[in-house]
Formats: sequence, structure tokens, C-alpha cells
Amino acid sequence: MAQWIAEHKLETGQTLRLKHGDLTDERVDAIVNAANAQLVHGGGVAGAIVRKGGAQIQAASRDWVREHGLITHAQPAITGAGDLPCRYVIHAVGPVWGEGDEDAKLQAAVRGALTLAEERGFTNLAMPAISTGIFGFPKKRGARVILDTILGFLLKHPESKLREVRVTLIDEPSVRIFAREFARRWPESADL
Repeated sequence: MAQWIAEHKLETGQTLRLKHGDLTDERVDAIVNAANAQLVHGGGVAGAIVRKGGAQIQAASRDWVREHGLITHAQPAITGAGDLPCRYVIHAVGPVWGEGDEDAKLQAAVRGALTLAEERGFTNLAMPAISTGIFGFPKKRGARVILDTILGFLLKHPESKLREVRVTLIDEPSVRIFAREFARRWPESADL
């Protein structure tokens, strides 16, 4: 069962939220897929998105790569959402732990997804803890980098139509780590 864990409202009216739940159930303009550069959605978050959203997401991803080439950390792809309750899926490539310059690559992936959402005029977006699963990025470090990047983006774009960014996590260990990071930054954030 989905549960709101923490939230922080900026003076601009934008909101950053933490939710314990299934990303594929989010009713938002777009969800972010933790993808690989080839957009082959086999395991992890990507596999779950295709299993629930349907084969049309994988087909659209293949078409995207055929037309545009491999995606990069800074330049995500976007496809329809198939049978998911969101409208779109933004496919962002985070770093594999050990390949070097991981923090900067994770920042680029998160910033790229947020930028694309803003360019499309989306008002809300939900994302996973990119790279902290099968790509091996340490969860605590990932929480810090992801939240820093989201906060920095929102503060830099106070007039953006993007008013809500959710970090939606299905596994309890990740939720606890992100909740501690929220509480460290914003002690009042857990008062839901």
C-alpha cells in the first residue's frame, strides 16, 4: 500500500515528496525510468515498467534509439506510457557504480529528466532512486545526490510549471535512507 513518507514545500510553492509505493502506479504527467543507454528494459525499474505498461513501451524505446541513437546521462528519451496511469515515461540513464565520475553522471541524469519534464510543460513527475539498484550506486550517497539535484533544479526554476517532484520507492531500505536524508535537511518534513 502506498504511503507518503515526507515532503518539503519550497517558498516558491514547489513541493518535493517522498513516497513509499510502486512507481508504476503513479498518476502523474510522467514517471522516470532508470534505463540503460540502449533502452532495453529487462530488469529492475525498467523491467517493472514494461511488464505493467505493456510491450508498446519497449517498442517505442526501440524506435527512439533507432531514430536518435543511444541515450546519454544528460539527454534522456521520452515515450508514451502504454497501460500505465501516467502519461509519459522519461528514460534516464544513471551511472553504473565503478565507471568513474558517478556523482556528476547521476546529477546529469536527474537534471536531464527534470529539464525534459519542464520543457514538456509537465506539472508533476515521479522518479525512482536512479542507479541505486542493479547499477550499484550506494543508496545513501545516491539519496544525497538525487535530492541535491532536484532541489537545485527547483530553486533555479521557481516559475516552472513543474510544481511537484516525487521520489517514489518500492523497497523499505531505500525508503528509510531517503527519509533520513529528508529529515536531516528538513526536520519538519516527516510531519505528514
